[in-house]
Formats: sequence, structure tokens, C-alpha cells
Amino acid sequence: MSHLLTAEQVASRLQIHHLTVLKLIKAKKLKAVKLGRVYRIREEALDDFIERYST
Repeated sequence: MSHLLTAEQVASRLQIHHLTVLKLIKAKKLKAVKLGRVYRIREEALDDFIERYST
């Protein structure tokens, strides 16, 4: 079972602002699950995102 991360945790790992993470989710570049009013991102989804967009 994978761990779920908050937008703030993902932002910290990527060294970007948490609102940028939300923009990536809304642009469907980063997969996330909405639980109530907040998004949660699986670690695998973050790894896939990094792999897809790295140069």
C-alpha cells in the first residue's frame, strides 16, 4: 500500500510552492485523489510525474 502525501509535502520534495502543485493537479499533469476538500497524492504518482518530466 502506498503512502498518501499532501500538496505541501509534494511541494517540499519538489522545492516548489504548494499552489504550483495544485495547478499541476488541475492541469492533470499530476494524479491526485480529492478527499473532502483536500488533495492527496500517491508516492507512485509523484515518482511517475518526476520520471515523465525529467530531462
